This record gives sequence, C-alpha cells and structure tokens, in this order.
Amino acid sequence: MRSPASLVTPALLLVSAVALAACGGPPPPSATTPADSAAPLVLRPGDVVKIQVFGHDELSGEFPIDENDSLLLPIIGEISVQGMPVPDLRRRIRTEFGRLFTQSFVSVTPLFRVAVIGEVMRPGLYSVDPTMTIYDVLANAGGPSPESRRSEIKLIRAGQQVPVPLEPAYLARATLRELGVRSGDQISVPRKRLSSQDWWVLLTAINTLLLAYTIFRN
Repeated sequence: MRSPASLVTPALLLVSAVALAACGGPPPPSATTPADSAAPLVLRPGDVVKIQVFGHDELSGEFPIDENDSLLLPIIGEISVQGMPVPDLRRRIRTEFGRLFTQSFVSVTPLFRVAVIGEVMRPGLYSVDPTMTIYDVLANAGGPSPESRRSEIKLIRAGQQVPVPLEPAYLARATLRELGVRSGDQISVPRKRLSSQDWWVLLTAINTLLLAYTIFRN
C-alpha cells in the first residue's frame, strides 16, 4: 500500500491542473461595431412606450408594442409604429392628445424591456431608458452582489453572448442604444471564481493536511 506521503505530489498535481483550468477559459468574443446613435431610434415589438399626460393620470402608463408593430393607447386607439422613428411617434401621440385636450403636455419616452440575471441584489425584468448605461440598469436591480464578478458582465440574446465591448471603462459611458441592446436581451452578472491566490491557499491547506496525516499516522 502506498504511504500517505506518496499521495502529496499527485494530489498537488491534480489540484494544480484544476486551478489552471479554472483560471483559464475561452477568450472573450471580438467586439462588434456599436450601434449608430445618430440614426433615429425605431422601436421594435417588445419595446415599451411610457406616456405621461399631465393632468390626466388615467391616460398615463407604459404601453407595449405588440408583435404586429402596433401600439394600443387609451382613447386614441391603435397606432402602427412599423418603421416610425421615435421623434415622429412622439409628435403623432402629442398631436392625437392635443385634439382631445387643449394646452395638454404629453411626455413620451421609449423603453427597452431587459432582464437582469445572475449575481445582483434584485434580478428581474426591467423597463429601461435607451439613454441609460448598463451600470444604471444594474443599479436599478440593486447593484451587483458581493459574490459577483463585475469584470465579466455579459449581454445575452437568444441564449448566445452578444459580442459587444464590455470593458468597465466603456460600460461606464456607453448607452444601451450605443451597445445595441434591445428588448428581450439579458444582462448577466456571473459569480466569482476562485482566484489564483485562493487556489494556492487551497493547495497549501491540502499539503498541510496530508503531511499532518502522515506524521500522526506514523
């Protein structure tokens, strides 16, 4: 039978291999060109239009765009938004409400519906302004948890990682629209992995235990 001492080296080799595998991993996908923020924003099915008619709370709210590119509003009825830039939609809605109420003030804000998943305090589905940053969205979700790995935030679409530049410095200033975020996307915050230092602490602990076992066994 092999002595416990003879198991030290194989154990260290095994744990070292696991440590190297955990610290590695596939390289991040190459970045795509950010969306053209100068072009007029056109809403898609799944997007939301937030409308506030001041003095008429019963007409205010968040109204989704359905699968037929239609927007259903109280009193006004159904509006087709297919291919309609947001500035044109805003003028259309204000004109429609202006016919009903004199001196009406109407606020129209486009929103994306995105899910925040992973290591955040309040994961869930959020309606977010396209002018927000990913960090703004994470703040709405209560911020990353202590177990989060903030340097590896991912944008997921239809189960696949979207190759956009996700460096922290860029995320701090790039808007959702500039990143090409759309309704249905997921912002994923992964959990921390053990660092190299953590693995060496683990290796030392295993070595110490094996040596202690050998000494007391003898």
